[in-house]
Amino acid sequence: MRLNAISLFAGAGGMDIGAINAGFNIVAASELDPHACNTYRENHPDTIVIEGDIDQNLEEIAKFKGVDLVIGGPPCQGFSVAGKMDPSDPRSKLVFSFCDVVEMVKPKAFIMENVKSLGSLAKFQDVREEIYRRMESAGYQVTMNILNAKDFGVPQSRERVFFTGIVKGFRPISSECYEPFRTESISLRQAISHLGRAGSESNPNKTKAKITLAANPVLRKSPYAGMLFNGQGRPLNPDAWSSTLPASMGGNRTPIIDEEHLYDDEPSWVEDHHQKLMTGACKAEYKDAPPRLRRLTIDEAAILQTFPTDYKFMGPQTRVFSQIGNAVPCKLAQVVTLAIKNSLTNSPMKGIIKKAQQELELV
Repeated sequence: MRLNAISLFAGAGGMDIGAINAGFNIVAASELDPHACNTYRENHPDTIVIEGDIDQNLEEIAKFKGVDLVIGGPPCQGFSVAGKMDPSDPRSKLVFSFCDVVEMVKPKAFIMENVKSLGSLAKFQDVREEIYRRMESAGYQVTMNILNAKDFGVPQSRERVFFTGIVKGFRPISSECYEPFRTESISLRQAISHLGRAGSESNPNKTKAKITLAANPVLRKSPYAGMLFNGQGRPLNPDAWSSTLPASMGGNRTPIIDEEHLYDDEPSWVEDHHQKLMTGACKAEYKDAPPRLRRLTIDEAAILQTFPTDYKFMGPQTRVFSQIGNAVPCKLAQVVTLAIKNSLTNSPMKGIIKKAQQELELV
């Protein structure tokens, strides 16, 4: 059974891919950024793209009244620990623009995604309560769950909050609805090593941002935490999942890969350097990192967000990185929309476990 959905704050379409794979037809998508709109049109030619400020396009969006599902991840800068965490930031108000659309379109269900802090910090309690109040007044059973992408087959640790609502008469989306889809994540090495070295034919989109060692490093117990390099790009451990990819990738905030550790089974330069700094065996100084260290590429970042390998991104490199970093991992979105679909189609929880792995098509 294929159901219809509209997508708000669609970006490059990461959440939409998950919804499509779960069995939804995205009939329209709203997005402000022109580069993301071009990416969306390139990959979803049959979907109507409503480009521009969502609050200025409500009349156009209202034409889709009665769809089964509304999905979207309003901009999170006002709630993010990577930003100023200011609930008065104009971008923070866009969660209520999402509510405006739900109240106007009246879908059977909705999914609103955002950063973990919106769902966990006391300073945002008033925002959470207002979302609940408005959506419950509109006739929805509202639940909130914080999920980590690495628990659902995504090779990246990325915690996000999902507000889900479904009209009365259907099963609310509780945490147990996600349990059948839990699976161990694969490592970074398993996810990206098949692409080959950066700049090769199969991994051509090399990131040129320079890597320099920090003269005043911030040391942590793990060599993959702290700040060993200038900028906020941290090294990634090939034998674990990736840390959260930021939307600010493209420059010195782009994560770092040790190619010889990844491809040649050489000992990790990062781990060795960290150990020497921790023990005082070497002095920290500002200088270029060895050439074996380089930045994550666009193609690798897209894999870590579980975009399809043939997905085409439009725009300059920095804007493509932003589109990838802003996206909801496709497979995590698929899990959440599958939970909604199971409720809308009255699929009982018994038996879902057996078919979950087949539907999810895990990495």
